[in-house]
Amino acid sequence: MRALRFGHLAAASALCLALGACQMRGGPGDVTGSIGARPTQPQTEAQWRSEEADWAKRYEANQRDRDAAFFYARALRALDKNAQALAILEGAVIIHTEDRELLGAYGRSLADNGRLKQADDVLSRAHLPEKPDWRILSAQGTVADQLGEHDRAQQLYSAALKIMPNEPTVMSNLGLSLALAKRLPDAERVLREAAATPRADARVRQNLVLVLGLQGRFQDAEQIARQDMSSADAAATIAYLRRSVSQPNSWDMLRGGKGKPAARAAAPDKAAQPAG
Repeated sequence: MRALRFGHLAAASALCLALGACQMRGGPGDVTGSIGARPTQPQTEAQWRSEEADWAKRYEANQRDRDAAFFYARALRALDKNAQALAILEGAVIIHTEDRELLGAYGRSLADNGRLKQADDVLSRAHLPEKPDWRILSAQGTVADQLGEHDRAQQLYSAALKIMPNEPTVMSNLGLSLALAKRLPDAERVLREAAATPRADARVRQNLVLVLGLQGRFQDAEQIARQDMSSADAAATIAYLRRSVSQPNSWDMLRGGKGKPAARAAAPDKAAQPAG
């Protein structure tokens, strides 16, 4: 469920052909509640590493400290240390059994680690119909897409957008879900709307590039790519995308199946910012 940095050139395009590389979360750690004063969200990998070190000290001093577990795990997830983050959250939800925010983070961490069925169940328990949370709904949608349940995923994204209209991360996930269902014109429409929102970033535009490429509209795709990279880098990326989508297994790659690259995108959520 990682988002990407456009500047990774061919590697970025390869990763973008895997569903998990392009879907986006509500933000690193997917913070949904309002428990006390929140630390400022880091923006760079160096800041995330500093965040990891700071919260690690507090967590090691008291593993029952709810915020230490939550924010330490958030930093670990942002740095792709998914197994370690999951172990911390597993322990935290046992101690803080009524904490829905922790439960939501645990569900997203399960998805990070490929435990999709369990993630789906946990996220369902984290969501309260009487107190809906758009980030949890979007995370449920990304899991449903990975399970191949695209209709359900799209219903979840639509529900999230009723709570948070024009949220670009959710719109981007919806666009990718439509692409997975081979509804490419609809996917393009949603992604163009997402890209036009003031808070859209390179991840949204990257997903639009992918959908344009899947339709064979490489010139349009290159124009969008140039918004986030040099002309030479955009041309190299589109050339790679052109070769990739011409392969007979290109739709398998989009679904994260046969042909999925082993590489992963860097932190956090994971583009420069994508990503449950």
